Amino acid sequence: MVLSFRQEKMSEITKCPVCRTRFKVTGAQLDAHDGLVRCGHCHDVFDARKYLHDDEPSRQLSLPIGPEFETGEPDLTPIPSIPELAAERKTLAQQVQFVEELTDEVQEKPPRKTSWTGVLIAFMLALALLAQATYHFRVELGVRLPGLKPLLEQYCTLLDCTVALPQNADLIAIDSSELESDPDQSNLVSLHVLVHNRAPYAQAHPSLELTLTNLQDQAIARRVFRPADYLKAGEDAKQGVPANRDLDIRLHLDTADLKPSGYRLFLFYPK
Repeated sequence: MVLSFRQEKMSEITKCPVCRTRFKVTGAQLDAHDGLVRCGHCHDVFDARKYLHDDEPSRQLSLPIGPEFETGEPDLTPIPSIPELAAERKTLAQQVQFVEELTDEVQEKPPRKTSWTGVLIAFMLALALLAQATYHFRVELGVRLPGLKPLLEQYCTLLDCTVALPQNADLIAIDSSELESDPDQSNLVSLHVLVHNRAPYAQAHPSLELTLTNLQDQAIARRVFRPADYLKAGEDAKQGVPANRDLDIRLHLDTADLKPSGYRLFLFYPK
């Protein structure tokens, strides 16, 4: 005599024999209609137990009864019929009519492949973006990373550009100025301007705009002086104004017959 006990699982996978679609199926679904289910894809009715994913009707654990239980005569007394159980039996057509349709489909994911072409394109785009950012922010990079400046200058040699000094007008200002007439020649004047660079890094030499005014403070002459106009011989414009240092500008001007009574100064970086 052999007793069979089905090993219950939380869920298993069955496969439709018609469209080969796989579904998750629970023990309750298998027991509801003796294993009959309806495919949610092609709507075919099949016995889910016969098409489990491991191709086994059901996992059974068979336990033989030992000799100690086989002694004596077998009881051949007929088992009385139970009306309640007989009334619950349904025909195959009724079972098929009310079977549960499986909808929890298990998708088979194809193996993911690495697209080396896409990786190469992404790398080239990132490299181009880095080169473009380096070109546009070369001045800032040269200030923040002084050791990188020689490489930036070599890079600009290829692109026909320059790594200029910063030009932050908010961090450079006129500390004092004075316009004096020559006592011997009334048409000659001397302009002395002290410019201070407040930045913690060297900046480019600024341009200076001088406006001469009359007694009514009206402009009678205006001139812009570039760094080449006021730098002394031997001074290198590429060195700029050192960090937290002063720039002493001295100019001698011929005002002819203008006879100015006042002046205005404006410090700026040309755009």
